[in-house]
Amino acid sequence: MSISYEYYKIFYYVAQYKSFSTASKILSNSQPNITRIINNLESELDCRLFVRSNRGVALTEAGEKLFEHVQNAHKHFQMGESEIVQLKENHREHLSIGFSIGINEVLLHDKILPVLHDYHTLYPNVRIRIINDSTPQLISNINEGLTDMAIITSVEGDKAHPKEIVLNSFRDVLAGGPSYAKLTRKKLHLSDLIDYPIINLWQGTETYSLYSHLFMEHGLSFEPEIETATTNQVLSFIAGDMGIGFMSPAYAKTAMKEKKIYRIPLAEELPTRQIRLIQNPKSKNDSNTAILSEMICRESK
Repeated sequence: MSISYEYYKIFYYVAQYKSFSTASKILSNSQPNITRIINNLESELDCRLFVRSNRGVALTEAGEKLFEHVQNAHKHFQMGESEIVQLKENHREHLSIGFSIGINEVLLHDKILPVLHDYHTLYPNVRIRIINDSTPQLISNINEGLTDMAIITSVEGDKAHPKEIVLNSFRDVLAGGPSYAKLTRKKLHLSDLIDYPIINLWQGTETYSLYSHLFMEHGLSFEPEIETATTNQVLSFIAGDMGIGFMSPAYAKTAMKEKKIYRIPLAEELPTRQIRLIQNPKSKNDSNTAILSEMICRESK
């Protein structure tokens, strides 16, 4: 037997107030419709639930039995609604999110911003605070409880933080502006790059540390000619023909297609980098962080 919950809801209010007219006012429903639904319910259950008289209605023995169960169910529904209201009240907080400066605008625009938009729509009372900093500083902020969650860049195999989730993996490409297009004709070695001006994120970032160690492993010194504050600036300076530099293929794709920059092939394989989401395990905003984290992970699959 499958009876609409709406039937039981109307039955509850008629039984509670012992009146069809009162139930119709509370439910903003017409009295004829209330009567029709009760008749349908009695027909479905094949028994009388109410005894009607000029003084109103009274429950039959079967109606009394049904009301006991429906009343309990109604209380549970009310408790559920109350818990949802309380949950929303708990979200009247702030949520701090850190973004590594190595996170490029393409990832932010295509993957992260749509999620933040949906989250803000669901929880408009949560104040979102965005923090941009280097990966090492963001990890420090998480460990000190200053930030609830962060999206960082890290090298595959390195454990950045105990509570982390890998969102994406990639290998950088080496690129140069129009005057460096001639370098696309053959593979270069890392040792060849010291003859050209290198553009990179500033010292203290995960990206700088990555290439400093890579060059060191090959007996080379990593000394960028220009150090920038953002990946967007790296791209701008490369497109401006001021040198060569490393960046994610997704970020370089459009500029390469428009022939603003050119991919320079390398003989050595660059390390695999990862975009990771790290969380503060002692965050006071556990529920906020967990919900947003799940939404970001679902979008990144």
